[in-house]
Amino acid sequence: MVDKLKNLAGVGEKTAEKLREAGYEDLMSIAAASKGEICDAIEVGEGTAEKIIESARNGINMGFETAEAVYEKRKQIGKITTGSKALDDLLGGGFETGCITEAHGAFGSSKSQLAFQLAVNVQLPKEQGGLEGSAIFIDTENTFRPERVEQMAKAAGLDPEEALKNIFVARAYNSDHQMLLVDKAKDIIKEKNVRVFIVDSLTSMFRTDYSGRGELAPRQQKLNRHLHELQKLSEVSNLAVYVTNQVMSNPAVMFGDPTTAIGGHILGHAATFRMYLRKSREQKRIVKLIDSPSLPDSEAIFKVTEEGIRD
Repeated sequence: MVDKLKNLAGVGEKTAEKLREAGYEDLMSIAAASKGEICDAIEVGEGTAEKIIESARNGINMGFETAEAVYEKRKQIGKITTGSKALDDLLGGGFETGCITEAHGAFGSSKSQLAFQLAVNVQLPKEQGGLEGSAIFIDTENTFRPERVEQMAKAAGLDPEEALKNIFVARAYNSDHQMLLVDKAKDIIKEKNVRVFIVDSLTSMFRTDYSGRGELAPRQQKLNRHLHELQKLSEVSNLAVYVTNQVMSNPAVMFGDPTTAIGGHILGHAATFRMYLRKSREQKRIVKLIDSPSLPDSEAIFKVTEEGIRD
């Protein structure tokens, strides 16, 4: 791959090595990068960065293609089972790679339980609804529990010790750290066959770091950048991105459910699939698909047992 990079304008052996160390291992990752990102990664001027990006874009097909070609590419998309057939059917066969799926709901609605289940199920063989890959888990609210993962792995027929070794966890302490971790994850993704990237929760740190009305615009701009990085990661590496999201009560809603997801239109446009989770009686949870490019709005019921997410 370094040889391909060396063919780019303005790239010699040392620069190619620097690009590789910064996580730019193929032409697509360079072509999709901004000038600023390349400047920071390999310490070159804007002019050189522009030449490198343009050369990478010329080296691959980044123009128009037929819908038939897009359809062929869609066949490479993987699906990860949730453990519940009803929930899988709601999502058209499970969590999809190459896009962001967002779940929002009040505390106790099982957003994190779903995250643990995905981190386990992605390791399953393909015939059992997995992708034989590993998981990255960014924990912003100190909710990651290896004991819970161990329970779910045992129930799924996996070796719990091996299952834990295949989940790479990082605790984020503020929004800048959270964004930096996405950058740091690029090396692990290549080395460890990561097929699901989880952020639990996406908006918690942004709410803490940017509180008050005056901070809303900078918060949304930063969240937008973060989401674009996640989107790019999902497409370039063909992995599923699952983000959990906090909610607030909207006082303007007089009738019906006043629960509103944090993140506004920025998150609404960035997420391909959006789900609203609610707690029902005992172990039951109701999930509503509220946004999808190809599936109708619909509801499903699943339950959270000791073994994990089940019908």
